[in-house]
Amino acid sequence: MSANCSGKTDKPDRLPSDTADIPPTEGIKYTGSKLRLLPYIIGEIRGLQVRDILDGFSGTTRVSQALSQLGYDVTANDISEWSEVFGNCYLLADKPDSFYQPMIDELNSLPGYDGWFTEHYGSDDPQGKMPFRLHNTRKLDAIRDRIDEYGLGFTDKSVLLTSLILAMDAVDNTLGHFAAYLSGWSARSCNTMKMRLPKRFRIKTANSVTREDVFDAVKVRHDLAYLDPPYGSNNEKMPPSRVRYASYYHIWKTIVLNDKPAVFGKANRRDDTHDKYASSVFEDFKKDSEGKSIAMQAIDKMIAETDSRYILLSYSSGGRAAKEELSEIISSRGRLVSAKEIDYRKNVMSSLSRTKEWLNDTGKHKEYLFLMEK
Repeated sequence: MSANCSGKTDKPDRLPSDTADIPPTEGIKYTGSKLRLLPYIIGEIRGLQVRDILDGFSGTTRVSQALSQLGYDVTANDISEWSEVFGNCYLLADKPDSFYQPMIDELNSLPGYDGWFTEHYGSDDPQGKMPFRLHNTRKLDAIRDRIDEYGLGFTDKSVLLTSLILAMDAVDNTLGHFAAYLSGWSARSCNTMKMRLPKRFRIKTANSVTREDVFDAVKVRHDLAYLDPPYGSNNEKMPPSRVRYASYYHIWKTIVLNDKPAVFGKANRRDDTHDKYASSVFEDFKKDSEGKSIAMQAIDKMIAETDSRYILLSYSSGGRAAKEELSEIISSRGRLVSAKEIDYRKNVMSSLSRTKEWLNDTGKHKEYLFLMEK
C-alpha cells in the first residue's frame, strides 16, 4: 500500500475502571455511543423492580445488547435503518454461527469491482479526502450486491449487513462520522476490509426491534424507558445540518438499503439528508416566539407521553439543550430519584443532591443521568 498510510494512528476507546460485570457489546465508531456510560446506566437500573425496558434512541444498540445479556426484555427503537439492522443482528437473530460463516467466507473471497460505492466513496489520492481506499470500496461493491442475491429474510440478512458495516468501519478514513473526511490516509484505511462473524450472544430474553418515531415508541407500556435524544452540537458556528445523525452516518444507511441514491456536496451525502428531509426536533437549536428552546419542548413532550414507571434520561453538557429548561422539565414531570454527573476525563461519577447543582458546572464536557419516577 501507499506510504501515505503510515502517518496516522488510531486511538483505542478508554473504558471506566468499573467494568468487570458489564457484558461485552459491539458497535461502530459513533458520536452518540454510550460505551463508556454503560456501567453508570446499568448501575442506575440495577435494584429497580423492572423487567422490560425501552431503549428509545438505540443507535448502535450497545445499551440494548448489555441489558438483554443481564436478563431484561429489551425494545430497541431508533429511526435509522442501520440501527434496526444492528438490533436484529444482536437481539433477534438466533441461528448458529455455522449458518452465517459459509456466506461470510464466500463474501470475503469475492474479487472487487468498480461500482456505485467506488464511484462516490473510494480514492487512492495521496491527500485522502475520501472515506475509503479503492481496494475497500471495490470489495464493498461486490459484497453488497452479493448479499442481496442470497434472498435471506431481514433478520438473517442483518447479521451479514452488520458484519459488513463493522468491516468497513475498521478501515475508514474519518473521525467517526461521514460529514467530512481526513486529509491524508489514516493507518487503518490502508488495511483490507474483512468481514467476520458479529460477536452475538445467546438470546434468553423477549426482545423486540422497532423503527418508530420516539413519540410513538414511548406510548407503549414499559417498566423503564432509557431516553438519550440527539442533542446536537453547541457550536453555533457549525451549521445544524452538519451535526445531525442522518448526515453523520449516511453511508451506513446506503449500505443497508443499497439504493444508490442521489448525492450532494463534498462529502457525497445522501440527498435525503438535506435539512428539509432529515431535520430532527431534538437537534433544533432555535427558539420559539416566547424564547423557549424547541428541542426542550420536544423533550418535555416526550417525557410527558412516556408510559413507563421509570425514565432514565441522558444529557450531554456539549449539547444545544438549555440546562435551565431541562431542569424545570425534570422537576415538573415526576419525582427525581437520582441525578448523576459523569466526568470521563477524571473517570469519576458524582451524585447531585439537587437538580440545580448541575447548572453551575465549570463548562467542561460532562454526561448526566437523571432517573425519574412518574
